[in-house]
Amino acid sequence: RESFLTLRLSYPSRWQSLLSFCILFLACLAGFSSRLFAVIRFESIIHEFDPWFNYRSTHHLTTNGFYEFLNWFDERAWYPLGRIVGGTVYPGLMVTAGLIHYVLNLLHITVHIRDVCVFLAPVFSGLTAISTFLLTRELWNQGAGLLAACFIAIVPGYISRSVAGSFDNEGIAIFALQFTYYLWVKSVKTGSVFWTIGCCLSYFYMVSAWGGYVFIINLIPLHVFVLLLMQRYSRRVYIAYSTFYIVGLILSMQIPFVGFQPIRTSEHMAAAGVFALLQAYAFLQYLKDRLTRQEFQTLFFLGVSLAAGVVFLTVIYLTYTGFYAKIHIPIIASVSEHQPTTWVSFFFDLHILVCTFPAGLWFCIKNINDERVFVALYAISAVYFAGVMVRLMLTLTPVVCMLSAVAFSSVFETRNILDDFREAYYWLRQNTDEHARVMSWWDYGYQIAGMANRTTLVDNNTWNNSHIALVGKAMSSNESAAYKIMRSLDVDYVLIIFGGVIGYSGDDINKFLWMVRIAEGEHPKDIRESDYFTPQGEFRVDKAGSPTLLNCLMYKMSYYRFGEMQLDFRTPPGFDRTRNAEIGNKDIKFKHLEEAFTSEHWLVRIYKVKNLDNRDEGTSRTSSS
Repeated sequence: RESFLTLRLSYPSRWQSLLSFCILFLACLAGFSSRLFAVIRFESIIHEFDPWFNYRSTHHLTTNGFYEFLNWFDERAWYPLGRIVGGTVYPGLMVTAGLIHYVLNLLHITVHIRDVCVFLAPVFSGLTAISTFLLTRELWNQGAGLLAACFIAIVPGYISRSVAGSFDNEGIAIFALQFTYYLWVKSVKTGSVFWTIGCCLSYFYMVSAWGGYVFIINLIPLHVFVLLLMQRYSRRVYIAYSTFYIVGLILSMQIPFVGFQPIRTSEHMAAAGVFALLQAYAFLQYLKDRLTRQEFQTLFFLGVSLAAGVVFLTVIYLTYTGFYAKIHIPIIASVSEHQPTTWVSFFFDLHILVCTFPAGLWFCIKNINDERVFVALYAISAVYFAGVMVRLMLTLTPVVCMLSAVAFSSVFETRNILDDFREAYYWLRQNTDEHARVMSWWDYGYQIAGMANRTTLVDNNTWNNSHIALVGKAMSSNESAAYKIMRSLDVDYVLIIFGGVIGYSGDDINKFLWMVRIAEGEHPKDIRESDYFTPQGEFRVDKAGSPTLLNCLMYKMSYYRFGEMQLDFRTPPGFDRTRNAEIGNKDIKFKHLEEAFTSEHWLVRIYKVKNLDNRDEGTSRTSSS
């Protein structure tokens, strides 16, 4: 029995896993297929400018081998100077394409290196969807991860840099960026050296692929620095960053084009400064247990303030001088991709996500933790750099997809689903005799019969007007008169719809005058429509309402116990949101009926008709909202 129960419990998770896999697979497929328009419309060919050099370099690599590529002196470039290609490029793109070509040929799948280069970016777009899914799942949940994967697969801001035939560094770099961030978040959450080494290897791949790796080596230290400021220091953070900085630094220096830049240039100084600050902070934490509280507070304040000030001023100075030099080099400033981004570009590249992205950021800040600090910094810094340079829209796009997914996921999780009808019919099916007879207005007859499988007095066929009028008369009469009618019809339960709690305008109070009119047509001596209006001719449910209305069965069944309920601080108890009025009769008691069931949002209320032998026993509630 125990094993059977375990098997049953495992089914939902299995179905969820299968569904998640299918959605993720379709997102990858959509990402791949949506980037093939150039190949479908024209042919499998490299296009644009830079990709031709990348293709030529890759062709040389696959023809002559990796070491020959690293030592390749290209005599046909920069004549008469020539170019040492191996030491002046990020080789990750060429090595990736060459490795795929080698593996395919090893499997006897004959393919030209040109076709590998053409389709490399679309293939990596699927991998980017997977890495974005993993990162968003770590930051929020699986549902948000799946949404993020779908968004990144089709968002124009990423498609524009990863179409088939666009064999450029960004085609693989965004995957490396997202995957590095995913492994960094895992490292911070677990404090595991295993995940941190994985993060370092992914960072090494990013360094080999694109100069945008500088974004990583500044964002991760910024994350650690802010965690220290927020007093979120932990052993996990110390292990993750110390390992990442040391191993990542050594690995990044193995790329010939990068060389000793990580210990020389201003772009890398923030990482070194935060590493030093983290060691100092850890040392102070070590001293905390060996000094008095006053001594420690003084030493801590002076040490952290001095270290942070020196690091901050050094980084600002070096970064400013380096950035100033770069933006004032005319050849760099002349490139269209290096121009400031216009507002139109944000909307063209991100579409509706530009509107939902701030909401996702707010959700993360509202429920902050270590990893959400990271995504908040990622978002803020990416927005700034994307505004400075059009090309850097590419770094903003992934985090916009992630935070938009968080926003949509949060909205879907907190959108109230009104399941009151099914809930009430299920209660009827489970808690009443199978031969029980239910009186309700004719609108609900078919549903009661179909979903609750109980006998109804009237239904949507409306073929017998006199029978409907009799039900309307019972609803319109006072309790004693209504009880006689219900006894004559062998009614066991009465079901009504009440929308005063949630503001549902299609409830029975709003339909009530039609019950009165139909009843009056058959029973004009007992029921008169004018009795339910005020002397001024108004239909009101408050204190100014007609006494006939305030004491009729429908009014009492709708508002029973409602006078005790205060929906919010702005309105008094017993305030009807549908009629925008405070009800006039709050002291409702039953003699012949008792409340049997009220759904979660009070939308459906069911009353049991007492038998003759217990009608004076007082009311009791067997279910409440």
